[in-house]
Amino acid sequence: MKKLFFFTALAAAVLTAQAQKFEVFDHTPVHAFGEYDETRPDSAGVLHGGTGRYIFKKVVFPEYERTTKATVTLTLASNGDRWDKSGSCFIIPACDDPMRMIRGKAPLAPGADSAYMGVTPQGGKAPYVELLRFMTPFGVGHFSDDRLHRKPVYIPYWEKQVQWTQDVSQLVPMLRGEAWIGIWIDSWTTEGYLVSLDITLDESPLKCDKAVPSVVIPAMNTVPYIGSQNLSTSFAAKDLTAEITVPKGARNARLYYVVTGHGGHSGGDEFTRQRNLVFVDGEPVLDFIPWRDDCASFRRFNPGSGVWLIKRQAPYIAESGEYETKEIEESLASSDLSRSNWCPGSCVVPECVALPELKPGKHRITVSIPDAQRAVGDKLNHWLVSAYVVCDL
Repeated sequence: MKKLFFFTALAAAVLTAQAQKFEVFDHTPVHAFGEYDETRPDSAGVLHGGTGRYIFKKVVFPEYERTTKATVTLTLASNGDRWDKSGSCFIIPACDDPMRMIRGKAPLAPGADSAYMGVTPQGGKAPYVELLRFMTPFGVGHFSDDRLHRKPVYIPYWEKQVQWTQDVSQLVPMLRGEAWIGIWIDSWTTEGYLVSLDITLDESPLKCDKAVPSVVIPAMNTVPYIGSQNLSTSFAAKDLTAEITVPKGARNARLYYVVTGHGGHSGGDEFTRQRNLVFVDGEPVLDFIPWRDDCASFRRFNPGSGVWLIKRQAPYIAESGEYETKEIEESLASSDLSRSNWCPGSCVVPECVALPELKPGKHRITVSIPDAQRAVGDKLNHWLVSAYVVCDL
């Protein structure tokens, strides 16, 4: 009888809560040089800005009482753009109007340098928080019929799209009530891309699983979400420091840091190992080289990638059944090359650092990339960096 009571009690504790999926964008175009009415949304409720390089949609999220898992899933296919481009999905508080900012009718947070507005908290405004950093592959979907005839023998077919899924449960405090969800892709073609975005919130069904209150504190973001922002090429000249305020009662702080290096052609910051250092109040908390050397594993997403032939000595099994060696020419794709924390067709996982000693009050977060190269001419070396702190309350 006691066992029956136990299982009956457990069943009573399990509610009917189910995961809620919010379909924010559905095959929405992101491209350049489009003509849109930036004062009103289209028939799908999407605002298009910056001639189409930014899309925004206001979403009303529920209030949750129990522990909730949040997941973002972004699906992308080329609509004719062949190139790899930086991309970001981000969240804007409902009180901000992204279109007024794009049209210059509302101020961005001022920066230490007027060329880099909205990068750090200033004047009561905070930078936007990144949900997902991604890099478009070379032409997935649009060029997947292989009319470029670049498919290597080791993949069976070109993928029709690329999809990234990432757990963003640390950002649940921002996924409550109204909020703007945006996507930016650094496309400079009229064709661009088609993107779909789902956000899934999965609340625990257990009554006893009460959510621990938490807060997200934006620290910095150099991704140029608004047309008046410039690419952050300043790391070659100076460090970037942001001041944040940790609220009273906060504990168990964690720093989330997302970084990718770009530009400069073959010898630039995109293709060279660069040390990243992050300091909190002058003390080092993160010291690493953001680098990906597994980019060849994304080849099936990159039908439009440029290809070179590289000569090498290749062992093979001859008719005799024994290994012999001969010189061959083997294809090397641009998408195969190692890069600064990204590959064409990949998303970027944030670095997470526990800050157990971070107390309520003001604190300084500094990012230093000591060997970052200057942007000279068309060698546009730059770093896309975003960081925020999450604390329990």
